[in-house]
Amino acid sequence: MAASDVEVSSSLDQEEDPLTELPDEDLYNLVQETIHANEVLRNETSMFEKFLKRVDPKDIGIQPAAPSVVQQTIETSHRGLKKRSRSRGPSLDRHLKLTAEQKCDIAQRELEELRDDIQKLKDESEKILDNYKAIMEEAEIRNAEMKKASYEFERDIMKGAVNQRTNKVIAERVTRYFEDKLRSRDTLIEKLRLKNSTLKVQKRKLHMQLKQKEEMGEVLHEVDFNQLKIENQQYLEKIDEKNQDLLRLKLMTTNVQQILNTYKKKLHTLTMESDQLKTEITQRNDLLCRIETENQMVDKDRKAADKLNTRLKQQLADYKVPEVMEYVEERAKLYELNKVVKMWERKVEIARMALQTNKKTWNKLRIAATDDDQTNWMVAQEIA
Repeated sequence: MAASDVEVSSSLDQEEDPLTELPDEDLYNLVQETIHANEVLRNETSMFEKFLKRVDPKDIGIQPAAPSVVQQTIETSHRGLKKRSRSRGPSLDRHLKLTAEQKCDIAQRELEELRDDIQKLKDESEKILDNYKAIMEEAEIRNAEMKKASYEFERDIMKGAVNQRTNKVIAERVTRYFEDKLRSRDTLIEKLRLKNSTLKVQKRKLHMQLKQKEEMGEVLHEVDFNQLKIENQQYLEKIDEKNQDLLRLKLMTTNVQQILNTYKKKLHTLTMESDQLKTEITQRNDLLCRIETENQMVDKDRKAADKLNTRLKQQLADYKVPEVMEYVEERAKLYELNKVVKMWERKVEIARMALQTNKKTWNKLRIAATDDDQTNWMVAQEIA
């Protein structure tokens, strides 16, 4: 009996179910619409749960059990293919679903809350980004200072403090360099300390002024704070621009100093080359003067040689060969003359020898006569 009742009820459900008469395409579209509706309901439920976690349900006039009932409604909608379930679903939906006004209110509040969260995240991100920018700027400034210090150390110590004789760095100059650096660093620390003290005094004064204004009722409004924030941001941007300009000028100064040192080295090299060229030019001028003098002397010698050559050529042209007999006679005369010359040379030699002998004899006689005169003079003096 029970089995027959079940069969009768199932047959009645099949006859009453309209889905059996729909084609496959309509069934597919119906399933897609149901999935989309379930997704919308799931999103609404999630948003409503988040809203209930932050807001008391009594404030909006909704019972706390609504989420579970809504979930039950969603589950019943999944099983809503049967006719009996669909017949009970609308009555539950009419009593448990939110109105459009309530949904809009919840969505508006969630949207505002989401905007607040986004603004908070944006503010925190800006703070973190500002911190990172400040760290990067500090690192860049520090890097530029390190490059400048490295360049100055290499210029003043590694190249400028090297002994030319030993090729070693002079220790006194290294010590003096580091002492100067430490002295400049101490000066900078003292300046920063004074600046910090000044800023602390200004901060204390501003706190006192703010406290006085609060006591007098002159409290700043949010608009004033926003205006101050905007002005502060503008001044910070200007300070960043000035820092960038200062860093760029420092780098430009370093580059100009490097270029200046390069040109100084080139100028020194060119000056040395100029001195060498001047010395070489002076030597070449002296050599040129000597060559010109020698050239003049050679020219004179050449002219004299030309004259001699011309005269010899003229003599050679005017020369006539004598006859043979004349040549023989001239040779005989030359022979006789040579004999006469030799004879006279012997006579002259004999006469020279006789002259020397006579000179010696004369000198002896003169000496003897001189001695006799002296003796006679002495005798005469004695007699007198």
